[in-house]
Amino acid sequence: MTTSDTLRRPPFDPELAAVLSVIGESLPSTLTPEMIPLMRQTPMMLPLEQVLDGRAVTHEEFTVPGYEGAEIIVSVFRRTDHVAGGPAIFHIHGGGMIVGDRFFGVEACVEWVERYDAVVASIEYRLAPEHPDPVPVEDCYAGLQWFVAQGDELGFDASRVVVAGASAGGGLSAGVALLCRDRGGPALIAQLLMCPMVDDRNETVSSHQYDGIGVWDRTSNDTGWDALLGDRRGTDEVSIYASPSRATDLSGLPPAFIDVGSAEVFRDEDVAYATQIWADGGVAELHVWPGGFHGFQMMGGGATALARVSMQVQQAWLDRVLGHVAAEG
Repeated sequence: MTTSDTLRRPPFDPELAAVLSVIGESLPSTLTPEMIPLMRQTPMMLPLEQVLDGRAVTHEEFTVPGYEGAEIIVSVFRRTDHVAGGPAIFHIHGGGMIVGDRFFGVEACVEWVERYDAVVASIEYRLAPEHPDPVPVEDCYAGLQWFVAQGDELGFDASRVVVAGASAGGGLSAGVALLCRDRGGPALIAQLLMCPMVDDRNETVSSHQYDGIGVWDRTSNDTGWDALLGDRRGTDEVSIYASPSRATDLSGLPPAFIDVGSAEVFRDEDVAYATQIWADGGVAELHVWPGGFHGFQMMGGGATALARVSMQVQQAWLDRVLGHVAAEG
């Protein structure tokens, strides 16, 4: 029996528990370093062609300068009837800093394109452990700078850009928002942080409650952070841009949307991050979804009642941020 087995913890939502049992047949709760190569070969989403099939959305690839001039790829999605001058969303994919690609989470990107006539970019930042910190977050910042500079060419208003990401992508989005603030970079209008990975210390109550259970457990979190930070992890040498929870001042940031499940490792660090934003006079909308496991909206739970409600709330926030008025009738 592990320590986690003896802990009290919030239960999974009944519908999501059924989904989790199916996920568990192909996706382990715990990811260890030696499993990274296999996980990178495992498809995480539908093929892009299948996602775009029958939808009036175009896809273009651009090779752009990343950190220290390295070449990285950015995918840009637009409606085929795109009207210039609207908003843009810069998407950063999840995957614990160690797996995934720019098409992980692409279904949400395409939905943003369709609903808001937004220009959406998704970046292929380089992964740890081959490319440890600061490479991932600096790649993302460099990609955002390139993207915003292309506003006229790509047909969007460079003063209306949102950064968005889930899990590791949420943590990187928070790090990018901090870099923009501290370096006088692109003036983001908002940050959409979905179950973000923001604290390398892994010391919260929720990080102990979910070990060997659920999706992306405590040990998986150790695997991801160790790959990103190496021996610096847990020390004073860790940057706030790599681990945003270490920031002691979260003032001057764009409004944040933060959501997380009550039944996952990141619950407490995400609540603490929102609380620090409020303490520093900022704006954050926080939702803790009862019984939600990590990434439940994307990982097979999209048809459940909790996922539907959570996605409606997220969409309502984006509607407000982007000034979207739904068509009547």
